[in-house]
Amino acid sequence: MRRQWRSVRGVIAVAAAGALAASGCAPGGGSGGNGGGGALDGVELQVAAKWTGVEQENFEKVLDAFEKDTGAKVSYESTGEDTGAYLGPKIEAGEAPDVAILPQPGLLAEYAGKDALVPLEGDAAKALDDNYSDYWKELGSVEGEPYGILIKAAHKSIVWYRPDAFDEAGVEAPATWKDLTGEVSGTLSDAGITPFAMCGASGWTLTDWFENVYLSQAGPEKYDQLVAHEIKWTDPSVVKALETLADVWGEKTMMAGGAKGAVQTDFPTCVTQVYGQQKAAMVMEADFVAASVAEAGSTVGEDALTFPFPAVGDDAPVVVGGDIAAGMSEKKGTQELLAYLASPEAGTTWAGLGGYLSANSEVEAGAYADKTTKDLAQTILDAGDNVRYDLSDQVPSAFGGTEGKGMWAALQDYLRDPGDAKGTAEALEKSAAAADS
Repeated sequence: MRRQWRSVRGVIAVAAAGALAASGCAPGGGSGGNGGGGALDGVELQVAAKWTGVEQENFEKVLDAFEKDTGAKVSYESTGEDTGAYLGPKIEAGEAPDVAILPQPGLLAEYAGKDALVPLEGDAAKALDDNYSDYWKELGSVEGEPYGILIKAAHKSIVWYRPDAFDEAGVEAPATWKDLTGEVSGTLSDAGITPFAMCGASGWTLTDWFENVYLSQAGPEKYDQLVAHEIKWTDPSVVKALETLADVWGEKTMMAGGAKGAVQTDFPTCVTQVYGQQKAAMVMEADFVAASVAEAGSTVGEDALTFPFPAVGDDAPVVVGGDIAAGMSEKKGTQELLAYLASPEAGTTWAGLGGYLSANSEVEAGAYADKTTKDLAQTILDAGDNVRYDLSDQVPSAFGGTEGKGMWAALQDYLRDPGDAKGTAEALEKSAAAADS
């Protein structure tokens, strides 16, 4: 088993760590965390990411393995939904975390441009090169320099549902948008079952809805043009996608609590509305919903099933997001932690906890906790040239990833009252132009 995350100088300096590396034991088997002399004894590191709840708990278990194997102490702090708003003042004050988990490539480029990031080097750079495909390497690079590692991928073209609700209404998983918004949702409503729980208070979930509709309806070429702002957000293709979203967002009976309830419900409360409270039959969000499903007492693959986001145009969309680990300090241990996070050991540990997908090609399918997640991981690999990275995460964060601004605010307003698609497109264009200036 590869140990590329391990510091070479640490292995040489600490005989116990060297013996562990030679033995090929899994992380957690070293003596560092037990006072036996680890390669990074006495080193304290801080990691910041947006995760809370089960996602945070699972990530901290991954960090625990690094601590036990090296002797380092790693503290975790949540940035909240707006990672940029958290990190900006920290960077200005010289108090940035040693490693930041960035939810947008746009932030990676922004911080690299401000010299707020440290390029990957040594074992961290080697782990990235050995364990990741060219697409993911490019995603974490700025002007050809590697800065980030996609440590957690997210398949964002998924609809989660309760099979008992579908059975009660006598419907099956749809293949097209027309089937979803017509027969399936209509039959559920007729049976007294609200079709969707919406996570509108978490604006990023609304961008996921838009991206799936737009990619399938307008196609990959238009999608790329919109990302690069080569076409305006007032383009007819954007207006058409917004009007299509109104098939769900504009129908009060479609959403738990109606428009008012939808825009006040955050993630992961929307998942609880489906699987804990049974207030709705479906929720559209990424594979990481699995962690909240388990917390609600349901089992993925049994009473929590999925179907692909249905085709709006010719092809069903495959939108992928993810979180990128980047170093923000030159402190000893930073590159070692990044190398560990890029290792198959870390990915394998995380995969077994659920609610996780890896972009690391060395993480085997058998590492995942359930068949559903295994299948989703394979779907990303099979999508080929049609897969696209999350649009809102590629544009400037002021437009695509800031609470109360840009896409989040415009789509929340549209969810409240989806009666003016052209006006919403104009608001999106105004925000996009301001972010570019």
